[in-house]
Amino acid sequence: MVQSKGQHGPLRTRQADIAKAAGVSQATVSMVLSGRESTRISEETRRRILGLSGSLGYSANPAARSLAGGKNRILGVFTYEPTFPIAGLDQYYPFLLGIESEAERLQQNLLLFTSASSDGAGSPRSIYADGVNQLGVADGSILLGRGEDRDEVARLANEGYPFVYIGRREISGATISWVTADYERATYEVMTRLAEAGHRELLYVGVATPEEPNLDRFSGWQRALADHRLTGTVDRSGADVEAVIGECVRQGVTAIIVETPENGARVFRALKKLGLAVPGDVSVAVLGDMAIPRGRKQSWSGFDMPFADIATEAVRLLVELISDQTAGARTLRLPCIPRPGRTIDRPIAQR
Repeated sequence: MVQSKGQHGPLRTRQADIAKAAGVSQATVSMVLSGRESTRISEETRRRILGLSGSLGYSANPAARSLAGGKNRILGVFTYEPTFPIAGLDQYYPFLLGIESEAERLQQNLLLFTSASSDGAGSPRSIYADGVNQLGVADGSILLGRGEDRDEVARLANEGYPFVYIGRREISGATISWVTADYERATYEVMTRLAEAGHRELLYVGVATPEEPNLDRFSGWQRALADHRLTGTVDRSGADVEAVIGECVRQGVTAIIVETPENGARVFRALKKLGLAVPGDVSVAVLGDMAIPRGRKQSWSGFDMPFADIATEAVRLLVELISDQTAGARTLRLPCIPRPGRTIDRPIAQR
């Protein structure tokens, strides 16, 4: 039996100890010792784990046995970014509200993971802090946030741990479940509105390093350009947006598409410095809106994200995956909410 050097005497052998001795993950040990079948675990590995569990004196305690098979009714929530920021704009707030509401309806408890960093000193958060899956105390987990470690997300999926990512993630080496907003369709609908208003020359202000949500928006932009026979200019430089807008307006651009709400305020400030009125001189559409406004509320035209619906469906999907762990990965795209706003009008030449 593994011995502790502390004052309380010997400690019970843990599954983590068996995993280290066997050279496998703790999730693999858990699956073998709980009797769950998996085609990914070879017979040789299964026998090695069972042998080590006997030689190391492992015995599951009653509390651990009560957790087997997803019966503890605990759902984890893991974020790669701070969950309680002090800034006035926090998209996690409506997600957490939706998760809590649906978990309560389904009679599930929630466990929020907030400090699983490798050293506890501000390093990037990790699911595998100390080399083991920190989420394992929950039946399954919802993951959210940018800046994720994609290798460990792939590892989590390949170990068979049930989880759902909020936001589309295409992970190399693994297929995962996710729930997201249908950014492509929503962007296409915004572009259609601009085309119907008479706009033909447009500027797309995007982020310098696009990820999946940005790429989905851009796909909607490209499809709308082709279908409505529009002319578009794309700027992802992230540099002097004021100069870019000024030049494009001089070249005939009458509408600006802002890829992310974070860039919305920057574009409006640039337009004000240029002396251009919105929508008097140029129309602006913002592809999404955060749940809580930063500073003064802007009546942006565009669309809002279905935060509550995404959270609700993520919880439902996670519970389904926990109930049937033979089910494959599933993905959902939910419709966004049109935002009429007051920043789109017909081009000035057509009024």
